[in-house]
Amino acid sequence: MKSYKKELWFNTKNKVEFVNITSRVEDVLRESGVNEGLCLVNAMHITASVFINDAESGLHQDFIDWLEKNIPSNPGIYKHNKTGETNGDAHIKRQFMGREVVIAITGGKFDFGPWEEIYYGEFDGQRKKRVLVKIIGE
Repeated sequence: MKSYKKELWFNTKNKVEFVNITSRVEDVLRESGVNEGLCLVNAMHITASVFINDAESGLHQDFIDWLEKNIPSNPGIYKHNKTGETNGDAHIKRQFMGREVVIAITGGKFDFGPWEEIYYGEFDGQRKKRVLVKIIGE
């Protein structure tokens, strides 16, 4: 069995942003040489997420609007921010959007459903952060 690891780095322009990383993760899959196996993609920061969904901008805005309505970026309401931080909301938003995804690999390609693509979700951006891609298989 092979094992392959690569880190992808991001520095978003906005504090909250969704970045389609599908092609970058597919590049890692090709580099790995794995034809049958599994791929783990996870955010290595507690204020960012990785998720799979549709590449539709209206849907992404719906996610952002829902998160802001239900988990507002108001620093005064989070106990976490009493430690000197201002990103309590980003930690909670990450919990809702998820830490990682696992994708099956068959014939050297990801087993995606219709419209599925991989996204990096940033909730406390404008600084350098990384995503781990770990591929195992044959």
